[in-house]
Amino acid sequence: MTHSSSGARPPSAFVPRQVIAAIALALAIVPMSQRGDAQVRERSGKEVVEAVCAACHQAGAKGAPRIGDRKAWSRLAERGLTGLTESALKGVRNMPAHGGDLRLTDIEIERAITYMVNQSGGRWVEPTGGLTPAEERRGEQVVKAQCSKCHQTGVSGAPRIGDRDAWIPRLKNGLDPLVRSAIHGHGPMPARGGLADLTDAEIRGAIVYMFSSKR
Repeated sequence: MTHSSSGARPPSAFVPRQVIAAIALALAIVPMSQRGDAQVRERSGKEVVEAVCAACHQAGAKGAPRIGDRKAWSRLAERGLTGLTESALKGVRNMPAHGGDLRLTDIEIERAITYMVNQSGGRWVEPTGGLTPAEERRGEQVVKAQCSKCHQTGVSGAPRIGDRDAWIPRLKNGLDPLVRSAIHGHGPMPARGGLADLTDAEIRGAIVYMFSSKR
């Protein structure tokens, strides 16, 4: 007796080999890219403001509080560095997340805010540390602490941890677009998964972990 071999194949079987290979390559080089990022010198607040923030804050474009406006920055300063940094990370009103420059680290944003506050009458000390953890959290740690709240069971359509058939279509254009989507927020998921102090590298590691885990 012969048996038919025309049974349905799982969705992932129809994904072109080159797509899976590209995803595997992107995931494989993540640790290398993270090590490279760690060696980049983080800029001072003045440098960040001149390179990025001044485009709007110098003249008060698009409703941005103008550098030197003591009254405006005095009110903002009441929220403290943590509150202002969280808004800058997520984006607020006309300002996009990370001031529109995703390459800015959390500590660089903190320093830029401190610099603008001080140029507007404040006396804050520019931080040498801050929201960026002293030791970068592993993807598994981030997922268990935050991402699993939705991705464990697939709440609101979130791709479940280890469900490669759900993750592969989202990774078809590479890892970077998915990381940017998580940074800004997508659908029901808030910016940075609702955890403002997650660094870009930690988000990347969490995505890699959720894709690579076995169900």
